[in-house]
Amino acid sequence: MNKQSIIGLILIFAIFMGYMWWMSPSKEELSKMRATQDSIAQAYKDSVAIADSISLVRDSLMAAAQAGDSSALASLNPEKKMPDMGAFNASASGNRYMLKIDNGKMALEISTEGASVQRVTLAEKDYLSFDSLPLTLVTPSEDNMNLVFGTQDNRVVNTKNLVFVPFVDGNKLTGAKEWKIEDSTVLSLRAYAQPLSNDSTMQDAASEDQYLEFRYILKPNSYEVGFDIAFHNLDNVVQRVPYMDFQWNNRLLRQEKVDPGMKNARNRQKDPERMYTNLYYKPVSDKPDALSMSRDDDKQVKTSLEWIAYKQQFFTSILMAQDSMQFQNADVKTFTDKEDTADNYLVSMSSTIGIPYENGNGTMALQLYYGPSKYHELRGMHRGFERMIPLGWGFFLTQWFCRFVILPAFDFLSGFITNYGIIIILLTLFIKIVLFPLTFKSYQTTAIMRILKPEIDALNKKYPNQDQMMQKQQAMSRLQKSAGISPLAGCLPMLVQLPILWGMYRFFPTSIELRQQPFLWCDDLSTYDSILDFGFDIPLYGNHISLFCLLMFGMQMLYTFYTMKGQNQTQGMPGMKFMMYLMPFMMLFIFNSQSAALNIYYLLNLVITMAEMILIRQFTSEKKVRARMVAYENNAKGKTPKKSKFQKRLEEMQRMSEQMQKQQGRR
Repeated sequence: MNKQSIIGLILIFAIFMGYMWWMSPSKEELSKMRATQDSIAQAYKDSVAIADSISLVRDSLMAAAQAGDSSALASLNPEKKMPDMGAFNASASGNRYMLKIDNGKMALEISTEGASVQRVTLAEKDYLSFDSLPLTLVTPSEDNMNLVFGTQDNRVVNTKNLVFVPFVDGNKLTGAKEWKIEDSTVLSLRAYAQPLSNDSTMQDAASEDQYLEFRYILKPNSYEVGFDIAFHNLDNVVQRVPYMDFQWNNRLLRQEKVDPGMKNARNRQKDPERMYTNLYYKPVSDKPDALSMSRDDDKQVKTSLEWIAYKQQFFTSILMAQDSMQFQNADVKTFTDKEDTADNYLVSMSSTIGIPYENGNGTMALQLYYGPSKYHELRGMHRGFERMIPLGWGFFLTQWFCRFVILPAFDFLSGFITNYGIIIILLTLFIKIVLFPLTFKSYQTTAIMRILKPEIDALNKKYPNQDQMMQKQQAMSRLQKSAGISPLAGCLPMLVQLPILWGMYRFFPTSIELRQQPFLWCDDLSTYDSILDFGFDIPLYGNHISLFCLLMFGMQMLYTFYTMKGQNQTQGMPGMKFMMYLMPFMMLFIFNSQSAALNIYYLLNLVITMAEMILIRQFTSEKKVRARMVAYENNAKGKTPKKSKFQKRLEEMQRMSEQMQKQQGRR
């Protein structure tokens, strides 16, 4: 790259930074923006309070309706018409209200209408959303859970339309609707059926001995919930089929900070939370699989499944089969609801799965998990859940490095260091020390090539033409060999480092341990650090400046200049030099919205790499290199130099290229 090109790049960067400074909002505008954000947060809290008030009003109306007040019943839902559910019409009405159980780790809200989990909120002492609001994994909807089956009188029953009667540890619930548990608790919700008489007509009253039961088994301080679907004396009520359809849906909310301009970005690489949010499923005899991460997707899975999971960046909801049961013929889907304009909406996921049905007295044993995506916690359940955490599973070197080097070192350091920024620094130093024996030869080769610059310049002048490339290559190879340089010494260590760099790229943005951990000016290492918000969006860049990313950009420019300085190997490829200087600008745009931890790692990696290169160059003696070259030339006199297989193949390829050029010239 010539002097004019360098000046041009500097001017472009200066104009770019000047533009961002000029267009940045004033202090008054920033204060208004903060006030707006506070208003949004308060509006959210108000909406939750309003929703709770509506729920109380609804409960009051339902109580009045049960007491015989027809106007109250009409007020609840004047237009809703209940479908004919035959034997289960007896459970089409009843007390509709929410049950809330807190086990210390999370609070589950389960509705008597549909017996479904309507809301799951993790304990505030452990986790909050990025805006300090309660972290909600499941949001209310009548379609959250629904079992579909047929009755003997040819009716189709959707459990979401049934009103269940709650029992706690076998006793009918008559008291509080909210409570905390200190021991294992079983919440049972029963939907009663009307028995059929001999003439197949319905009797008036439902039998207390015939019911469908949804059972939730909760333990204190646990993210796991036992979930059984039991049929009690329903042989003559429910149709006998091999499978029943179970529908499991969820509207996922954002839990992490995101650049507002990236929420609707077509390229999900710019939205880390959406990038790492996906639907996973585990075939019985195979590794876990997932839907597409780059777009909305759906799939019909014909193989038997062990579990299905709705995974976000740091949290996950899992539905799993128990007791050797398997899911069949699953239809899974991720989609973005275009009509959902809520600011905290992320994506929607749905599954329809076939659950084996035995008879009217059988039990479908399932289990639920609502909690953080921690590697050791997921791995401890021995179901393959840990493979949802992206640790480079597709390439053995990357996943081995992540599992057996990064994770143990990270766990060890976090055992006695509470500042995760310092842990990242120490982890980076550890990795560079481990890799130094590999990189030493590469950096030494670069230092020796710098010493050989006069000889390389002479060879370039001696063989200036393209048809002399073979002679030039042979002379260059002989020169490098005389100086003790191996042809693979420079590239092989770099190739070994690529899986490690990729592993770190995958590890830091998905490590929940870094979530909401502060370091220096950054208040959350798992997302970007912003020192200036523009108030408007710059395409591909965002609406903020990440200081760690900016420092990495400056360091990469300095590193590129230092490594390219004095190198004449690329004189015939000016485009290569341009790409080398363009790379830092590309990284600036790509990493501006990435996690601060990742930018810190790459920044430190560049600083240490450059320090190693400078030290190796300082301690590489030109006198010793020249002495080695003289000794090599003296020993090689009168001897036919041996050629490696690589050199022979290279020369053969060069001969073929020259022959083709000559043939084209004759034509």
